[in-house]
Amino acid sequence: MKKNSSILCIGELLIDFFCTDVDIDLVQGRNFQKQAGGAPANVCVAIMKLGGNAQFSGKVGNDPFGYFLKKTLEDAKVDTSLLVLDDAHPTTLAFVSLKADGERDFVFNRGADGYLTEDELHIDKIMKNNILHFGSATALLENPFQSTYLNLMKFAKESGKFISFDPNFRIDLWKERRCDFIDLAKQGISIADFVKVSDEELRIISGVNDLKEGVAIFHQIGAKVVSVTLGKEGTMISNGTEIGIVPSVKVTSIDSTGAGDAFVGATLYQLAMSEYPKTVLVDFDQLKKIISFSNKVGALVCTKVGAIPALPTKEEVNNI
Repeated sequence: MKKNSSILCIGELLIDFFCTDVDIDLVQGRNFQKQAGGAPANVCVAIMKLGGNAQFSGKVGNDPFGYFLKKTLEDAKVDTSLLVLDDAHPTTLAFVSLKADGERDFVFNRGADGYLTEDELHIDKIMKNNILHFGSATALLENPFQSTYLNLMKFAKESGKFISFDPNFRIDLWKERRCDFIDLAKQGISIADFVKVSDEELRIISGVNDLKEGVAIFHQIGAKVVSVTLGKEGTMISNGTEIGIVPSVKVTSIDSTGAGDAFVGATLYQLAMSEYPKTVLVDFDQLKKIISFSNKVGALVCTKVGAIPALPTKEEVNNI
C-alpha cells in the first residue's frame, strides 16, 4: 500500500452520556455530558491524528445525535461517505454513571447501529481499502448487523484483504450471553490476521488463565498475530513463531478510556505504510517496533480525560 492508503473501520458510532454527578447512580443522576463514542470511531480518529487516512462504515439515526456524530468524525477528517443515516431507527445511546467504589451504572439504548444491512455496505468502496478493522463492541450482539459484520469479514478475507479484529468484550452488553460472545469472537479470530485483546478478554475467550497458553489457542483458532494489552506492563505480542512482551512507557494515568482503540489505530496506521502489511507480521523485530510505538500512543491517551479528545498526534508521541 501507499503511505496515504485508507483503513476501513466498521462498527458502532453512538452517543455516550456520562453522568457528571459524583458517586450517583442513574436513578439520581441529573447532569450528563454528551460525547461521541464507539470503538471503531475512536480507531478512525486515532489513525487520522497520527497522519493516516481512515474511512468509517456504520449507521446512525437521521436525527440531531446522528448529525453530531457525523460532524465529530468529519472534524477529525475521517471519511464518512460510508456512514448511513437511518430514517427508521434513532441513534444508539449509552448512559453511564460511576460510583465511588469504581462500579458503574449502565443503560444501553440500542438503535440504528444494529440495523446496518449487507445491501447498504457499498462493497466496491469498502474493497478499495487493503486493511479492514472489525473492532465493534456491539456488532456481534444480534442480527441484522451481526451477520452483516461476519459476512463482510469473511468476504474481505477471501478477497485478500488484511483483517484486524478486536472482540471488545463489554460485560454490560453480554451479561448472561457470555457463551454466545465467546463463540462469535472465535469466528472473528479464525479469520483475522491481527487480533488485539486485553488479558481479561484472552482468558474469557480461550478459557485458560495462562497468557501464553491462551495466545497459543488463538493461533490454533486461526489468528496470525495476537497482541495482548497488559496495561502499564506493556503488550504481549506473538506471531506464532516468536512471543515476547514489549514494555510501555510510564505515565500518570487519569482516564484509560479509549487507550485500547488508540493502540489499535496506531498499529494499523503503521501497517498501512507497508505495501504488503501481511509480510510485516512475519518480521518479529519490526513487529516489536510497531507495538512499541502503539504502546506510547495508548499510554498518552491515559493522561487525559475522554477518548477522542485524548488521542495524540504523531509529534506528541515522538516527543515522549
